[in-house]
Amino acid sequence: MIHIEPKILDRINAWLTPAFDEDTQTIIKNSIANNPKDIQESFYKDLEFGTGGMRGVMGVGTNRINKYTLGKSTQGLSDYLHKQFPNETPKAVIAYDCRHNSKTLAKVVADVFSANGIEVYLFEDLRATPELSFAVKHLNCHCGIVLTASHNPPEYNGYKVYWQDGGQLVPPHDNAVISLINNIDYAKIKFEANESLIHFIGKDVDDVFIDASVENGCVGATQQAKDNLKIVFTSLHGTSITAVPETLKRAGYKNVSIVKEQELPDGGFPTVKSPNPEEPAALKMALELAEKEGADIVIGTDPDCDRLGVAVRNSDGNLQLLNGNQTMIMMVDFLLKKWKSEDKIKGKEFIATTIVSTPMLNKLAEAYHVDNKIVLTGFKWIAKLIVDFPELDFIGGGEESFGFMVGDFVRDKDAVTSTLLACEIAAIAKSNGSSFYEELIKLYVEHGCYKEKLVSLTKKGIEGAEEIKKMMSDARENPLKIVNGSKVVKIEDYDLSTSKNMATGEISPIDMPKSNVIIYYTEDGSQVALRPSGTEPKIKFYVSVNSKLDAIENFKSTESKLDAKAETILKDMNLI
Repeated sequence: MIHIEPKILDRINAWLTPAFDEDTQTIIKNSIANNPKDIQESFYKDLEFGTGGMRGVMGVGTNRINKYTLGKSTQGLSDYLHKQFPNETPKAVIAYDCRHNSKTLAKVVADVFSANGIEVYLFEDLRATPELSFAVKHLNCHCGIVLTASHNPPEYNGYKVYWQDGGQLVPPHDNAVISLINNIDYAKIKFEANESLIHFIGKDVDDVFIDASVENGCVGATQQAKDNLKIVFTSLHGTSITAVPETLKRAGYKNVSIVKEQELPDGGFPTVKSPNPEEPAALKMALELAEKEGADIVIGTDPDCDRLGVAVRNSDGNLQLLNGNQTMIMMVDFLLKKWKSEDKIKGKEFIATTIVSTPMLNKLAEAYHVDNKIVLTGFKWIAKLIVDFPELDFIGGGEESFGFMVGDFVRDKDAVTSTLLACEIAAIAKSNGSSFYEELIKLYVEHGCYKEKLVSLTKKGIEGAEEIKKMMSDARENPLKIVNGSKVVKIEDYDLSTSKNMATGEISPIDMPKSNVIIYYTEDGSQVALRPSGTEPKIKFYVSVNSKLDAIENFKSTESKLDAKAETILKDMNLI
């Protein structure tokens, strides 16, 4: 028999009071009797806001997504809105994805807002996350909420908070809201809705959002080029089916084949092990359809439609899934070319990426004489740059985990506009006798060939959290001195806010918010980053290697050498 710790038992007993409904109490009592380990996992801590908000397994308990944990967060956010806007009636817009319980939980959130005197715009049915970001500004709301767990397994759900600029919650608002949430008693949550304050929205917002996506994503492909491009698209049972096909249609793309088996939104994601476009297996059905139809490009989006995976024909004519860095390089370079051709680069423009993404973005920025601002992982930090530097023009940017942002009309990663942009690049390249893939290799010849690899280790539960904590503390206390025979010349520790020169011992400050990330830089230009995920029970290891590429025909051999080098580094670290 598993013994439940007294502290956890106190948390459990608090949920066996009249503040919680009878169904919740019954589930807890049954779990105590039949599954004490599970009930400990459900109550041993509070769900925390990470890089993507609050995300977790659905169920009862303080460490689960349910009406009470979401109600508590919404009550705290409501209190904060009234403090920030004392002379206004605050407004909030709410969207949700295809996940189990998302619609029900979204109505709970709407009820709590309205019970607190906040006017609510609730989407009538599931919508893509980028549309929520857009709607915050379009409807002049003070905040936005989207119920989603992105690409996590079916048992997960989540809650992302957006501020009035359309970007996710960032300092100082995030810590202030969290502080209020932590001090709220569950019994004080107002669940009784004021239905007169809840308005349902739909097609009127859809049309404006899709038109804006077409305006920002169309970058010069002729109608003939569009007609000659064959596209296969899959929504992986997610929300993108509500926006991407219509966006492509309005942009003039006619040869779009949709994977029918994955077209219907379904929170169980029945045809894939994981609805994550980073994983080749998720796009298996789309790739098979593309081979059957001779398609030029395959695109798949995650359930909430903020990230996309892209596969294109390689030099041998075979479909190849690009990694997030490769797609980002192509998109950013294409936008930079467009801005330059229109004489819009005046010395006050910038692109943006994250500390664990490819260093090749620096090369692109230098070539076009724009600034490359590098931020912590998470698109909220990229969106924050637009607010922090109003005198500068944001061109575009992204992160290695398949997220991109085109301009600033949406303030989060946006797979709707990015899907259209990827198709534009492919259409223009094909019409010029080239291809998406060949244009990527040309960039490698011009700027250097960069390859990245990612290894994620999943460590679930209490023990897993301790394992991840120990791995990071070991990396701090016993840092690597040599990586694959190359000396470590610099170590950045974003939790300590320090950058250490290993040759001189000199320590410089890092001017960024604290984050549990360590990056090693080696003498030969390689980089290795360690980062626990903010929204999943994972620790991630990012490896970046590079070399010169003197000609397109030497790409395969150079790529093979870089792949082998990255593999050796990961083996060196006992990660594979």
